[in-house]
Parts: sequence; structure tokens; C-alpha cells
Amino acid sequence: MIRDSIAPAEYWEKWTMISEENIAKNLDQIKSPPGNPIYRPQFVLDTCREILRLLLRLYSQGGAISELRSLFPQLLDTWELSNSLADSVCAEHNVKTCRDWVFELSNLNHYTWCFWLVGLALSLKIPDDQWNRLVHLIGEEGKDILLDQIIASRQPGRAIGTFLLHEKPYVRLLKAVNETSEQQAILLQQFVSSWYFELNRRGKQQLWWYHYGDPEIQPLEKGSYFGRWCIEAVAAVEAFKLDDSLCLGLPHYPGDLLRPNGPSTHSIQLEKKGRSWLRFFRV
Repeated sequence: MIRDSIAPAEYWEKWTMISEENIAKNLDQIKSPPGNPIYRPQFVLDTCREILRLLLRLYSQGGAISELRSLFPQLLDTWELSNSLADSVCAEHNVKTCRDWVFELSNLNHYTWCFWLVGLALSLKIPDDQWNRLVHLIGEEGKDILLDQIIASRQPGRAIGTFLLHEKPYVRLLKAVNETSEQQAILLQQFVSSWYFELNRRGKQQLWWYHYGDPEIQPLEKGSYFGRWCIEAVAAVEAFKLDDSLCLGLPHYPGDLLRPNGPSTHSIQLEKKGRSWLRFFRV
């Protein structure tokens, strides 16, 4: 079944196929000498980002969870290659950076990127060698109290930060993680319910994916939409075995990541009498 019904089956079939074709074409191009060596690190990073988009499109489409795991090595390979190329180009031209992203957790785009990959890695149970590569790529040890705690669930001994870098919306998730009473499930539900709307930013702080699927800004016809999944919540649930029962069926909660053998958690919302799936999506 389709897990994200904001787009029809035809959309997911079309754009999943286009993603696969674009990635294959890009990987082929990466093997050839670059026409513009200075841009090559960003091109490789964009390919890495497209692999993540494909992974999330496959989830939205209803693909098998085991299918998602197979994309992780390719994602890590391209991120590592982009870093290596960036280091070489920056050293040659004596510049601080030669790509578009700011690779610091204080940058919300990079923070969510790292959080999503940690959540996917934990829920998909990637092998230790891949996990270690991911943690090395993320770096930034001891910088964020929430992300550090979650990484430390599989990386004992990691230094834990003392500050939360992005209070809104993540203070809600931190409270849920630290709660020990029956209120924990309620706090987790509140985080998931407010996650998308509280991530809204303006100007340079706007998340690159935030308006994908918005009919007035980035409609489905553009093909950029891959779903809006609160993978951060899944990361915390997997790391600390939180009770996510109140989140099952919420439109942004990818509960199937934690239940690879089914049944799908996304059917719950459809079964709730008198309530519409789409009423939760303010697009």
C-alpha cells in the first residue's frame, strides 16, 4: 500500500523510476574526468542527496523496508567521495568551502540530514562497518545533547553535548526522551504532531525540502516531493525503546521503519472513523 497518499500511485511510480535513472547516470558521470573540477564535490553531494530522496520515495510508495537498506552503502560512498573531492579542491584553491552546504550541526539543514541518516541507520539496523562510517562522516561529537544521546545508544562512550542546537521543535523530543512516566508517549505524539509546522523557517534558514509538495510553491508536478517523514522520532524510539503507540497512523510518522514485517502502521489513520488522511496535511 502507498504510505504517503498526498501523491497518487502514478506519481510514486514515475518519480521513483526517474530517481533511479538520475542516480545511475550521475554515478556513471562521476567516473569520468569532470568538466568543472570545482563543482564536482557539489555534484557528488547532490547525487548523495538524491539517493536519500530515492530511499524515502520508496518508503512513501510502499516499498519493502529491506529494499531501503540496500541503498545505504551507495549513500555513504558518495558522501565520502564528496568530502574527499571538496578537501582537494579547497586545498588547491585555498578556499574554505567549495560546495553549497554548511557541514555543521548548527546549520538546520545539516542537522536534519544527519538526524535522518542516524534514524534510518538505527531502524534499518545497518552493519557495524557502515554505522562507523556514518558516525565518522557526521563528526561533531559533543555538540548536541539530543543527537549525541541517540548516537551513543549504538556508540557507547560518545561525548554528550550540554546544549540543544535547535530548540524548535526538538525540545519536545528531548522532553519525551527524558520522561520516565506514562507521559512519555503523549510527549512523543506531541513532537510528531508539531514537527513539520515547527520546522518552518524563513530565508537562508529554510529547509531545502520543506515546501516540496506545496501546491502554491513547489507542486507535485515538479517531481521534487518525496514525503514528509519525522525520522527523528523513529531514531529516538529505536534508541531508547520509547512507546510510540500514540504516533501510529499520524501522517508524518514512518512507523513501518520499525515494523519491517508489517502490518503497515499507515493503515491505522485510514481506519479512523470520520477522519480524513489528507486533513492533516496543510499543503
